[in-house]
Amino acid sequence: MSTEYTNNHYVPQWYQKRFIPEGQIDNELFYLNLKPGVFTDPRGVVHDKRAVIKQGTRLCFAEDDLYTTWFGGQRRTDIEKIFFGQVDDYGRKAVDFFANYDHLAYEWDPSAYRSLMLYMSTQKLRTPKGLGWLAKKANTTNRFVILQTMLRLRQLYGAIWTESIWQIADASQSDTKFIISDHPITSYNRFLGPRNKKWCRGFDDPDVALNATHTIFPLSIDKVLILTNLSWVRNPYQSGIDYRPNPNPLRSAMFNFQTIQISRQLSEQEVREINFIIKSRAHRYIAAANKEWLYPEKYVSKSDWNSYGDGLLLMPDPRGVDYTTEILVGNNDGTAYAFDEYGRRPWEEGYSPTSVPNDDFNTLERFKGDFAAIFGPKRRGRAFTITDLDPIEDSDDMHAYHLSKASKKYRRDCSASPTCA
Repeated sequence: MSTEYTNNHYVPQWYQKRFIPEGQIDNELFYLNLKPGVFTDPRGVVHDKRAVIKQGTRLCFAEDDLYTTWFGGQRRTDIEKIFFGQVDDYGRKAVDFFANYDHLAYEWDPSAYRSLMLYMSTQKLRTPKGLGWLAKKANTTNRFVILQTMLRLRQLYGAIWTESIWQIADASQSDTKFIISDHPITSYNRFLGPRNKKWCRGFDDPDVALNATHTIFPLSIDKVLILTNLSWVRNPYQSGIDYRPNPNPLRSAMFNFQTIQISRQLSEQEVREINFIIKSRAHRYIAAANKEWLYPEKYVSKSDWNSYGDGLLLMPDPRGVDYTTEILVGNNDGTAYAFDEYGRRPWEEGYSPTSVPNDDFNTLERFKGDFAAIFGPKRRGRAFTITDLDPIEDSDDMHAYHLSKASKKYRRDCSASPTCA
């Protein structure tokens, strides 16, 4: 019986290799087992198993027959051979496209966006943690049913992520680089600690549709994609554990390349905090090119979960977020259709036409002011507006305008601080 396609990598080797430094000869990573267990030697003495092993990508994040099904006593490997073969092929190109994304150097490629959404959504479901979550939701232990559910829901997260604010951040100026998790699509909600009973135990993760949930996806050793719900950027003063408007995930959505924020340079502490989040949400294994990077907890405290970067670690720069609502799409035959910013159609409850500003217009302006007061006039990310990138730094007049919208606390602090003037 052929064993081809039976050693299943739930984190593909091509993705792992993106975290090996340029110039490194071998394809090996330091691989940490978070639950190494123990063994008993011939004398009956119990020892801890070794937690860290340096090994090649062929041996990392893989499990025999994870995607194998059986029919009539015959082993079927179609899921690995056909489905994941296609998803990984297109996903590899899409990950590379966005890891090197530059508004001025690249044409917008809708196929790269679609491929990335399919790859990321599938990747979140295909891991042991993702399959365990599906088994829990489907209330079954039947492997065939679980895998078929995974295939049916392979687009589960695409609409929510499409309507998020995208930020591609850079760790090239940090000595510490990004690690890999056995569940590479990481959900982080600052109000739901890593052991939260409802959302963060076992196979569970904070729902990506909760207002304050960010999605973290390292694209390479130096780049990370961070997705933040628009509702949270517009109003970070509301409940972070309520659902965003129109949380229904199984629908179409509109994507705008212009809103992607680039050019944010992360400090080493910020990279360590992101790595700590990734490690905290891993199921059993993480890996890195440098053994030291596997232990971000040396520099980051779990008790500060709610306040990394003053609570703004993963936030895009709100000054690069325009307040838009209705999106109109015209067809060649003269017909047209409309969405609002949360994917609602004109006949659906809550639809927001252009002429009716929502309540979160004022909170977005306030947040821009608070952000300017905290970080100063220099932008932390640059989107593309009409014909060019957003400015690297706000003019004195624009900075003063933002500060005028800030909360009373920050206006008071800024009046005594020359860095905010």
